[in-house]
Amino acid sequence: MDLKPRVIRSEDIYRTYWLYWHLLGLESNFFLNRLLDLVITVFVTIWYPIHLILGLFMDRSLGDVCKGLPITAACFFASFKFICFRIKLSEIKQIEILFKELDQRASSQEECEFFNQNTRREANFIWKSFIVAYGLSNISAIASVLFAGGHKLLYPAWFPYDVQASELIFWLSVTYQIAGVSLAILQNLANDSYPPMTFCVVAGHVRLLAMRLSRIGQGPEETKYSTGKQLIESIEDHRKLMKIVELLRSTMNISQLGQFISSGVNISITLVNILFFADNNFAVTYYGVYFLSMVLELFPCCYYGTLISVEMNQLTYAIYSSNWMSMDRSYSRILLIFMQLTLSEVKIKAGGMIGIGMNAFFATVRLAYSFFTLAVSLR
Repeated sequence: MDLKPRVIRSEDIYRTYWLYWHLLGLESNFFLNRLLDLVITVFVTIWYPIHLILGLFMDRSLGDVCKGLPITAACFFASFKFICFRIKLSEIKQIEILFKELDQRASSQEECEFFNQNTRREANFIWKSFIVAYGLSNISAIASVLFAGGHKLLYPAWFPYDVQASELIFWLSVTYQIAGVSLAILQNLANDSYPPMTFCVVAGHVRLLAMRLSRIGQGPEETKYSTGKQLIESIEDHRKLMKIVELLRSTMNISQLGQFISSGVNISITLVNILFFADNNFAVTYYGVYFLSMVLELFPCCYYGTLISVEMNQLTYAIYSSNWMSMDRSYSRILLIFMQLTLSEVKIKAGGMIGIGMNAFFATVRLAYSFFTLAVSLR
């Protein structure tokens, strides 16, 4: 006999996410954490992309510019997205509170099994895949410098001193770049893992709501009162889900617009670097892993954004599948109004213009390919 409680815990999915913020010195009142936050803000969030941008203006050749542009764009938009999400942390916490309330509504074994075997597993796979992809990208970048030979920085950049003045100064500069990009990757893990994970959890809870809706009035011992109560509770669940969608629209409005711009630029320039400017095997490996990281950065968010719309569209059919024919006129009137509410299309947009979905993903890839063909023609 299975004595395990029938519960789901959405907050368990976000443990690693909040660990990122703690490692970056946030979500803590300790003095050392605040000092760490100040150091990272000044030397990584602000100065790191600036020193890369200034380095681009110092490069003489097109090849050097193309080599430095992907990481420059990535670090700039990583800082941009990190600031956006940091400002919206209170809304992110509100979303987590609403998830906890929705978790308590999942009481059947079917709902718990679906969430734990599908939603939770997929969400955990998302943040793990980001760690692997970004970690490999960082390792390949470091290896390309350590084993390529010569005194070359990790990335073309500007320093207020002569980097080649001595061995000590050179390796201190390289160490700063390695530490800076590692922390920027940690920021990017917080930036990029949150949207697809949250979209996945939202889609999972919409499916659970559809399960509860389709069961209304189907039990042999249910009364009109219990059936009406289940309908009202389901309407409240739908209201909470729409509140989460509104909070996500506010949280990701600007940050995801930067994500689409960054991915389009990085995918196209990385392809150019692989074909024309990668001068050794380590460089080819680095740009190849970097290209896959850029695709991974965008695809999950767009996929689960589309999945939310698909699951929301199924709610109307789930309502119709309930046992409403034996109910009175007032119940049917409420049911009809609820069905009308579920007919509206639910879509989260970046910048209020670009719907976060598979159409946006393919449009970004096509745009990146257009830039790539333009670069090839101008070669």
